[in-house]
Amino acid sequence: MDQQKQLQALSDEYQSFQTELTTILTARQKLESQFTENKSVQKEFATLADDANIYKLVGPVLLKQDTTEAKGTVDGRLSYIEQEIKRIEESIKAIQAKSEGKKTEIMQIQSQMQQPAVQA
Repeated sequence: MDQQKQLQALSDEYQSFQTELTTILTARQKLESQFTENKSVQKEFATLADDANIYKLVGPVLLKQDTTEAKGTVDGRLSYIEQEIKRIEESIKAIQAKSEGKKTEIMQIQSQMQQPAVQA
């Protein structure tokens, strides 16, 4: 494979990694937003009395929900979101590492392509 084609293939792979990284970063932002929202709900629950009425919005209807069940649901959701954020962080690191590897390969090929031009 000549260097120009190899350079194009590497550039395409690098661009693919950048697109994937953008998608994952968007997903992480969404999770962080959900985490913040659920954290504020958890703080609100902490201030409520044990016999307080809690309602859950289901479609257009508010349904009464057991306090313990509601608190458990929020705690479980927070735990799940934390795990997802950690998983996404690992994915981000992996993609960034692959992306940097491709970038280095691209720079090496560009350097090799420039050497004959300088010698001439």
